[in-house]
Amino acid sequence: MRFFSDNAAACHPAVLDALAEANRLDTAYDGDAWSRRLDGAFSDLFETPVRALWVTTGTAANCLALAALCPPEGAILCHRDAHIEVDEAGAPGFFTHGAKLTLLEGEGAKLLPETIEAACDRVRADVHQVQPHALAVTNASEYGLVYRAAEVAAIGEVAKRRRLGFHMDGARFANAVASTGESPADVTWRAGVDSLSFGFVKNGGMSAEALIFFDTALADETLRRRKRSGHLLSKGRYLAAQLLALLEDDRWLANGRAANAAATALAEAAGSERLVHPVEANELFVRMTPAEAARLRAAGYDFYDWGPGEARLVTSWDQDMAAVAGLAEAIRAL
Repeated sequence: MRFFSDNAAACHPAVLDALAEANRLDTAYDGDAWSRRLDGAFSDLFETPVRALWVTTGTAANCLALAALCPPEGAILCHRDAHIEVDEAGAPGFFTHGAKLTLLEGEGAKLLPETIEAACDRVRADVHQVQPHALAVTNASEYGLVYRAAEVAAIGEVAKRRRLGFHMDGARFANAVASTGESPADVTWRAGVDSLSFGFVKNGGMSAEALIFFDTALADETLRRRKRSGHLLSKGRYLAAQLLALLEDDRWLANGRAANAAATALAEAAGSERLVHPVEANELFVRMTPAEAARLRAAGYDFYDWGPGEARLVTSWDQDMAAVAGLAEAIRAL
């Protein structure tokens, strides 16, 4: 009855089957049959030619993308609660060799076009200040809110006008797409996104994430950075096989829907008075006293405390709905 992170969920059975099928001799690194299929499979999904690279972590995917978009002397605009700021131990600066994160405000960890414009306007166009070169958003956001395609397009228009590279951290991209029903293409490249970290570990994968370049020219140099940073696995077919298994039959999307449905059930139990933010994906931020949190834990439910008087609950693609129903009833009874 654990609700602390979708990172801890089991692997989808199709992923384990794919790993077993890939467990045979093939070319090393990314020259194998599975890795060679990635560009085509993701191009079909996004309805445009893309370059798709496997990596082992979301941190690597985010930071390799940012290194492709921002030089060492530049700045990356992001929300102050963005994962690249709060939870990646300075990795963006490490991968970019010194780029600065410029932190912005926004309700529910979302950025607005006018906030980005204002941040750019505050920087003088001279050699004494760090110039913005890129911006990053998270979809779904760190507080579980989702960017609609129109919202991404409005930010994309600012990025284009300001000549900023545009990266989307999609650690929970499946949950965001499942929430809105909009196409992956509309919420990414058609809205101006240059690169996407497409999360699979939270979505039923074991150890593989995808880095998608819609600006395909960015990929070649990233291949070298991936090697230099220690993320070129000799048996990359095992990562590619996981990605392909979750793309097949839109398993990634079905998994996102399942996790979202579990979160919605808990949100209905919590009610609007307890919810810190609307529940749009698979994360809930719930107001509760320390005594109430202790009661839930005593009943066997596991979750994170998240600031004074708040708890975070995260549902997974394979969440036991009996446990969801039990937690929902326990929340109602608080």
